[in-house]
Parts: sequence; structure tokens; C-alpha cells
Amino acid sequence: MKLEGVVLEPSREKPETSRSVEAKVIEASLGEKDIIVSLPENIEELTSRGYGTSKNKKLVLTFCETLFLVGKEIIAVKDLKNRKKIDFQQLLSRYQMLDENAWAKYLIYRDLRSRGYVARDGFGLGIDFRVYERGEYGTATAKNLVLGIQEGQPVSMEDLIRALKNAHSLKKELVLAVLNRRGEVVYYSLSKLTMSEK
Repeated sequence: MKLEGVVLEPSREKPETSRSVEAKVIEASLGEKDIIVSLPENIEELTSRGYGTSKNKKLVLTFCETLFLVGKEIIAVKDLKNRKKIDFQQLLSRYQMLDENAWAKYLIYRDLRSRGYVARDGFGLGIDFRVYERGEYGTATAKNLVLGIQEGQPVSMEDLIRALKNAHSLKKELVLAVLNRRGEVVYYSLSKLTMSEK
């Protein structure tokens, strides 16, 4: 296996920052499975920055996007049933019930966003995220597919080969995002996999 270091440098563009006190926090609702933004002006603001997927004139956010936006105080989430505000920890707990790797995926997502990249959900082919180059979201396709790996957790060769084949079939570069025990992310490009007997 050949791993080459990928340099994902901090953006020269202004990264996502927390809202100032006078900025209006966008309200989102947590339903059974989705986090939804309903107001058209809020939908426009978020989609222009690479968040969410339009569905029935509403914007559906992923849990990673929601956690990131709540952490930056850009949105506030309320339970659709009882209208009570849901904080970051409660959202994370719900996400962890759906995905045991929720915390790792969130940390990788947060790192990519803090570097100025737009990260969207992967294609469901063992890929965690599609990553768009800075300034290219909405005008070009994603060039990189990111597979998150946690230090100390084994990854099967079959999973790596499958992810690499999927990336190559889509003419994308596969990037491994290795999350260490301190929560730092290191990126590696996986360009080809060769096995040899010794």
C-alpha cells in the first residue's frame, strides 16, 4: 500500500466563524430522522455556503452539518414535537444512536470546514465525505472522496480496496482522514494499492 501525504492547508479565505451577538440565529427543527430549515431566506443563506439538501421546498441538514452549525452558533435546533431547544450534546447523542462513528465523522467534518473546504456526505459507497476545492462548490464536482479512519481501529483491506475502486470509477482521488487519539486529523492520499508476496 502506498500512502502519500496530502497537504490540506488552512484556507486564506475567512473560515466559518461563530455568529456575532447581533446576527440572527437560524432556527432548525429536528424531526424523526432529519434536521430541517424551513424559511426560504435561511435556506438560501445555508445552501450558498454548501450546507444541506433541498427537499420539498425545505432544507435537510445532515447530523455533521447540524453539529457544526450549532457549535458555531449559526443555527439553533428545536424538537419538532415539543419545541424544546436541543443542545450540541443532545444532538450528538442522537447521532451516536444512528452511527457509532458519529464523533469521529464530526471531528473530520469540522476539520475540513475549518480549513475552508466544503464537505458533503459521501456517495454511500464506504465513503464518508465528498470534498470540494475552495471556491468550487456549486461550480465544479468534488475532486476528493474522504474515508475516515480512527487510530487504533483496524480497517479491512476489502474496505480500502472497495473505497479505492469506487473513487477510481468516479474519477476522484481517495483521501484517508486518519483521526488520532488526540482528535487531530492527518490526511493521506491513497492512489494505488499493490499487494506482493514476500
